[in-house]
Amino acid sequence: MSRRKFIKRIFGSLLSLFGISGGTYYYAKHIEPSMLTVNEETISSPKLPSSFTNVKVLQFSDTHLGFHYDIDQFRALVQRIKEEQADLILFTGDLVDAPDQVSNRILEQAANLLQTIEAPLGKYWIYGNHDHGGYGTEKIASVMKLGGFTLLQNQHATIQKDGDSIVLAGLDDAMLGKPNIEETLKGSSSELFTLLMCHEPDYATKVSPYPVDVQLSGHSHGGQIQIPFFGYLITPPMAQKFVEGWHEIGSTPLSLYISRGIGTTRLPYRFLCKPEFTIHTLKSPHS
Repeated sequence: MSRRKFIKRIFGSLLSLFGISGGTYYYAKHIEPSMLTVNEETISSPKLPSSFTNVKVLQFSDTHLGFHYDIDQFRALVQRIKEEQADLILFTGDLVDAPDQVSNRILEQAANLLQTIEAPLGKYWIYGNHDHGGYGTEKIASVMKLGGFTLLQNQHATIQKDGDSIVLAGLDDAMLGKPNIEETLKGSSSELFTLLMCHEPDYATKVSPYPVDVQLSGHSHGGQIQIPFFGYLITPPMAQKFVEGWHEIGSTPLSLYISRGIGTTRLPYRFLCKPEFTIHTLKSPHS
């Protein structure tokens, strides 16, 4: 039995077990995946300069364009992102579901749409596992570059505002890439507030000993299907310890946030797990 058939059978069995009607299939396939929500969170730290208070960081993730998520839905997403007028835009991976199955025309349209997003402090992205592999790695990099996004692949950038600075870092994909946290942070100051993008949330256990304050991840889709009293139906590798929302890891500690993302993969369902992008508002105690 394929993984897809297995998930579908388990989903159906659990719905029957909890007495949920077959109409839930229609809801999970055709309604909830379109119920985009905007999640508002606050990131506070004594290391944040006062000039960064109220800076809006918009994180979106896991669009999976091409698999039950078309260019019209992507266009609507971009418009909704633009309405937020965020200061800093971050994409935490998996633009497409399979690079070799998305036409060049669709990718060109996606690049043109991404180009219309404006952010005064910049637009940055990292690879997800679906973006990597074969010629797809370069293809997705080209799309994001044309869209005005800067790739952080085991690199960091200094984000400046009113003479103050924070560090924004990005790891290569932990499943199909070659993540190197030491190389990523090389030359950065541990005294500066450091925000890290890493597609797979479970990699946070390896990040936590390093001077990173907050890690933003995706990959899990929030489990995509959540069953009452049962929890997440299934989560992908490297998103099994940490699935959604906030977590504190290590003794420092490292704050980890996982977005449920936008699209779907394997099965076109979302149940009790609405798609989302997140506005992280920075707060400094010094302001």
